[in-house]
Amino acid sequence: MLTEHRARANGHSLFATYDLGPAYDEMFDEAGEPRPHYRLLYQRLQELSPRDLQQRQSYADLTFLNQGITFTVYGDEQGVERIFPYDLLPRIVTHDEWAVIEAGLKQRIRALNMFLHDIYHQARILADKIIPRELVYTCPHFRREMRNVAVPQGVYISITGTDLVRLPSGEFVVLEDNLRVPSGVSYMLTNRAVMKRAFPGLFANYGVRSIDHYGHALLTTLRALASPHRPEPTIVLLTPGVYNSAYFEHTFLARLMGVELVEGRDLLVHDNVVYMRTTAGLRRVDVIYRRVDDDFIDPLAFRADSILGAAGLFNAFRAGNVSLANVVGTGVADDKAIYAYVPKMIKYYLSEEPILSNVETYLCNDPGERAYVLEHLDELVVKAVGESGGYGMLIGPHSTAEERERFRRLIEANPRNYIAQPTLQFSRAPCFVDGRVEPRHVDLRPYILNSGDQITIVPGGLTRVALRKGSLVVNSSQGGGSKDTWVLFE
Repeated sequence: MLTEHRARANGHSLFATYDLGPAYDEMFDEAGEPRPHYRLLYQRLQELSPRDLQQRQSYADLTFLNQGITFTVYGDEQGVERIFPYDLLPRIVTHDEWAVIEAGLKQRIRALNMFLHDIYHQARILADKIIPRELVYTCPHFRREMRNVAVPQGVYISITGTDLVRLPSGEFVVLEDNLRVPSGVSYMLTNRAVMKRAFPGLFANYGVRSIDHYGHALLTTLRALASPHRPEPTIVLLTPGVYNSAYFEHTFLARLMGVELVEGRDLLVHDNVVYMRTTAGLRRVDVIYRRVDDDFIDPLAFRADSILGAAGLFNAFRAGNVSLANVVGTGVADDKAIYAYVPKMIKYYLSEEPILSNVETYLCNDPGERAYVLEHLDELVVKAVGESGGYGMLIGPHSTAEERERFRRLIEANPRNYIAQPTLQFSRAPCFVDGRVEPRHVDLRPYILNSGDQITIVPGGLTRVALRKGSLVVNSSQGGGSKDTWVLFE
């Protein structure tokens, strides 16, 4: 714990209850001293009273409220939408740390894209027994309809949000890849806008790299997917509609890029060409940034009861008349069991050592690893391979005997559906909570844009915060919040 004399020596008690704990602390080193890149922030905080910070926090909360920056928690009986919790204090990443993250993520996306092309064409990696064939073919996100389909520019994954955590050693590792419809980038951009107003002087003097070009980079990435025969392509963002948990983000991104936000009922397909209904008549659509899951994108190809997509859309895609970001069937590569093989993919396709490591992962479809998991349920984190948002998880050390027994039965009934990982003491960052600064666990989700010729990662990402004291779950649907992420120039 930081000693109280430090807080008293500085005139107030903002850090009086700050407990360093066993996890890596983003602001303080093991001796309780501010790390060099946090010193200016620490000094600035010493100049502020809890009342000053509370005023800035209230301003930030009001901004989020007035702008309708919300998300939806499915199954929540208290209401449809919530304001996204925002923590006032930024998380700071050095230039050197970011350089490793950026290089590691680019390497990883290249390998994952090659994996997707391979399994939908020659399947060499399966024939060479690098990855078990049955693991891929039993994945519910593997789409046989995608076999031998040529995708624009060879790009399966245009937009990715990869979750990283920092271990007690200070190393960043990959917790999971999100390749289907990764969300949260609107909160990254909004956090930055609010931060600039809450601490204008501090931000201006800190040497923070800009993320303002994300909208332009996203639009450029989508334009690169269009046919070269369509020099002025029409790009739309396809949303499931207002009841989707990320609807705020859909409207935000469409506005940011200056493209139309459409629902399935706004589209129709004729002669394998997709059109958008407008007040001036039908308009051809060339690229769709779809925020609708595979199952619902085309009732003729997938779920017949879907009203979220457009009938015939998948055939138009296969005919090469419209591009999708991301491509149908990418979810097989972010299956949590397939994740365990990403380091092998990097070596197989790129002949390189992984720059970013994976978290140790036990596959429950392996009899030996399953036996270990069942014997150590009270120590491990168990995850369903296709779930996200913090659902379908067991956090062993925080679980009850009844919960462990329920997961034991679930694993034994369907071992392919579960993996387990050690309970990580991932890093904590200072947060302003109840008038004091206290540490909370954080992860980091950078956003990667891939146009084929170029991979772009804006310097930063969404730092998610487990706002409940002691919690390891950062998902907004489980009570998490977020904070701005500052990546510094050299």
